[in-house]
Amino acid sequence: MSKIKVLDQGYVKLIEAWGTGEAGEPEAGSLQFPDFEVGIIEAARQSTQGSFRGWDTDEKLLATIFHHQENQSTPFEAAGMTIEVEAPIFVFREWHRHRTQSYNEASARYRPLEPKYYKPERDNVIERGKKAVDDRNKQAQAKVGYQDTFDTPAVTGWLMMVEDLYKQAEKVYEWALEKGIPKELARITMPVGHYSCMRASANLRNWLAFLTLRLDEKAQWEIRQYAHAVEVLVKHTFPRTYKLFADKLYGG
Repeated sequence: MSKIKVLDQGYVKLIEAWGTGEAGEPEAGSLQFPDFEVGIIEAARQSTQGSFRGWDTDEKLLATIFHHQENQSTPFEAAGMTIEVEAPIFVFREWHRHRTQSYNEASARYRPLEPKYYKPERDNVIERGKKAVDDRNKQAQAKVGYQDTFDTPAVTGWLMMVEDLYKQAEKVYEWALEKGIPKELARITMPVGHYSCMRASANLRNWLAFLTLRLDEKAQWEIRQYAHAVEVLVKHTFPRTYKLFADKLYGG
């Protein structure tokens, strides 16, 4: 699957998936796509030394184990995926709170950073500012109420200052590298709006937990966009499990 574009310069893409078990891996030379959900059924039947019987029979079992423990059933740990993500650093700071995932992030100690910065869209900022006040969302609100100082000129001015700040940060960073400042120190002036890249790996059970939290409308808008991209990957890679998940999350 190709990259899924997120925000202005970010993306999510699938690196690899697992969960074929013994019966889900296609034979050598076959054009059949691997079935990454067979391993879930094989794991569920491990206690009785059973095996995969085909989806005509086992789709019902998949639904049973999915609903049995509110998405916490351990057979779903027998499948999973590794993805690559390019996102602003502040998105990663939220993402890394999901400690059940494994992460490897690009290091600015070893290579210079690319000049990639997140630039919010003006209309999106205005909409979110108004909504935060209307919803009394303390996490999303500014220091003062929208009624006092929040207006379109203020947003435009702020975005211009953000642009200037990014340019200054990039100038300081490049100057430091040219003067021989070590990369591990030159990076300290980088704002959290700078893009970084990582690989994240987790089993399917934990990807579903990630989606449950980060698709919620109370999650910050930016990480929700990445959650929607991850949702596409889960739907593509684990279609039967995703249908059960989506029916539960979105009410069928």
